Amino acid sequence: MADRYRKMPYFLLILALFVALSIWVDRGATPIASAQSDSTIYLPLVFNPVDNSIDPTPEPTPNPTPGPTPGPLTAEARINVPPFTGWWESAIAWFGRVTPTENYADIRVGYGDEALLVDLRIADRRVWYDTEPAPANLENWDAVTLYIYTQSDPGEHIDSRAYRFVVQYNWWEDRLIYRASYQGSPSGWVSSTTPFTTTTGYRGDIPNNDIDDRGWSATFEIPYNSLDLSGTPGEGSEWRMALELHDRDDEAGTPIADKYWPADMDRDDPSTWNQIHFGLPGYTPPQVTNQQTITIRYKLNGAIVTDAHVGGHTLCGGQFDPDYFNGWGDANYSGYTQVNVQNEIDIVHWPCFSKLYITFPLNSIPADKMIVSAELVLHQFGNSDPSQAYASLIQVLTVDQDWDEASITWNNAPLATENVSRAWVDPLLDFPGVPGVERRWDLSRTVAQVYDTGQPLRLVLYSADTAQHSGKYFYSSDVDDYMPEARPALIVTYGDP
Repeated sequence: MADRYRKMPYFLLILALFVALSIWVDRGATPIASAQSDSTIYLPLVFNPVDNSIDPTPEPTPNPTPGPTPGPLTAEARINVPPFTGWWESAIAWFGRVTPTENYADIRVGYGDEALLVDLRIADRRVWYDTEPAPANLENWDAVTLYIYTQSDPGEHIDSRAYRFVVQYNWWEDRLIYRASYQGSPSGWVSSTTPFTTTTGYRGDIPNNDIDDRGWSATFEIPYNSLDLSGTPGEGSEWRMALELHDRDDEAGTPIADKYWPADMDRDDPSTWNQIHFGLPGYTPPQVTNQQTITIRYKLNGAIVTDAHVGGHTLCGGQFDPDYFNGWGDANYSGYTQVNVQNEIDIVHWPCFSKLYITFPLNSIPADKMIVSAELVLHQFGNSDPSQAYASLIQVLTVDQDWDEASITWNNAPLATENVSRAWVDPLLDFPGVPGVERRWDLSRTVAQVYDTGQPLRLVLYSADTAQHSGKYFYSSDVDDYMPEARPALIVTYGDP
């Protein structure tokens, strides 16, 4: 057997390795929890970042400028973490900005039988790491710090239930020297030997130079037994989590401010960290009388429904090629009739990423009613490269800030407060005609929560997709009046207590 492999031409071995790596990039790796090994994956820049798009109708010129009753809305952001079946089905969140000196990161989170899984895909113009690292200096280079608190109601100071995991990017060296762990104590953070596993990846020329890159990735697997837990957290368990994204763009270490999730977190105060909730929330509709249904849609009965997408539009931000770090994050696409939701796990393609923001007024629902059900309805007309596209699990998340369609961008759009619904959206092989194919998301619990506050329903749609060509195209509220049924709608059923 060994002789046969020795006789195999080297180019075949390289080809086999490339095919295996391409499969990993296309659907995302499924990690197996292990506290004993780490890896670094080098991903050469081989893909064209612009994928093909269906455009059946012309675009306008862009404007240049759980329980029977849900609990109250949380004050801080919360991630509802699903059981891990693959990164494309994990929860999604994000923070940061895309500029020449600022980094952006998508956060994917899932929980397996043995470990919590956290993945960051980071858009970073220059990637630098320490060739002679020391634990105390890991955060002075391109690195991520993950904070975990294994209870939902911490005090204002860390204790033994608080954990801090630091991972610095590196290229080919031993991963074990590029990570560090700490545990909380009455005297502060104490260096520990808490086992955890990391993987990093890279997209660019080579790190540690002044040539522009696309970014890098960091994946954490935190075994539950490393957190002094006897097994998998039960569904409904709540923890706290926070992240720091450290950036270095030159050898000298010119100071660059860190990015934080949440933005006002204090590393020594777990009560300032965000919530993570194990499992997806449900809703039990109340018993009502005099049940009625209302449709909320732009111009229907005078409703004002605003929507806009941010990111790469349907052409992967091609107008900024090749210098995407200048301008892409500040592009505005107001007035478009076609909007896109797109993501993937290969960070080289971040210029294609796109989110959809949409706000529905709820003041047409009479006062003092109870919400039985609510659904978001979008009409899909196309998608990126139909011959290669996979189905996308598109997620709906809430935001707690207003925004302006004429000025919203990737960099200034509100962050998500909670992932509240998800639904599979299949690719379309051909243009289906007007009004497109109806896609629905259950928002019963969320509408019931927001209705009680008297606020509008503010949403953003994004996905944790891993494959290329994941873009799914929908009609916006700006479509012509001859096809009003193609506009986004919120269908709410309510009744008397």
